[in-house]
Amino acid sequence: MTKFEEQMVKYKEAISKYSIDVPVDLVESAAAALGPSIYKSDSNGVACSQKSEKDYVVEKFLKGKLGLSEDDATLMKAVDEVCEKMGTKNPMKYRPIFYALLAKKFGKESVYNA
Repeated sequence: MTKFEEQMVKYKEAISKYSIDVPVDLVESAAAALGPSIYKSDSNGVACSQKSEKDYVVEKFLKGKLGLSEDDATLMKAVDEVCEKMGTKNPMKYRPIFYALLAKKFGKESVYNA
């Protein structure tokens, strides 16, 4: 099993355990797009308790990758909703799942279709 496949097993387990409604193929595409960062514990997760982390998601992912132009408050509300959706008792909010949920929320799944 490759390292990527090992990561996907973790993501699938988290999706199942926390009943997260997101297509696995979208998570897989998000993981592939994130590259080597998914293998590092500090960059593989989103820390919802850190404002700087949520600001990063808004700036680099929502505005940068997805090209969204909504105001910061709207985008931050979406980030907070995904934090909640992934579970307050879930200590590891995997970035590929997090990004897939945001892409789905904004109807931007096509960014992962190459």
